[in-house]
Amino acid sequence: MKRLGLAVAGWLVPGGVYLLTRRYLQFAVCAAIVCTAVIGGTALQGSVQWPAPADLRGLDPFTSIVFRGATFAKAMAGLPFLAAQSVGPQWDFLTGRVHEFGSALLILAGLVNALAISSALEREPLK
Repeated sequence: MKRLGLAVAGWLVPGGVYLLTRRYLQFAVCAAIVCTAVIGGTALQGSVQWPAPADLRGLDPFTSIVFRGATFAKAMAGLPFLAAQSVGPQWDFLTGRVHEFGSALLILAGLVNALAISSALEREPLK
């Protein structure tokens, strides 16, 4: 149960697992990377919306799964992604998909946060 709580905190606050395990330098680096990537991705008009069924109409199943997976990877950035989604510019999924650099930065933010959670939980001893 403790690991689940750490994982949720690490998802919500980028690098939050490091903060809770008192590794402040790793927390600062991870939070800075994730927040900078989300800000950069949003500034470059990366999509922060989930694909609507109308966006996926006419696509083959594999492409549809890839689009949903990419959006899930972006959502792994946690609170910065949710903030960008709620207060940021509201481009629809297809409009944001055209701007690949912004979307790539948002995916990078989610993957870095997921790796930070994995790394911190791996080093946390089982109790």
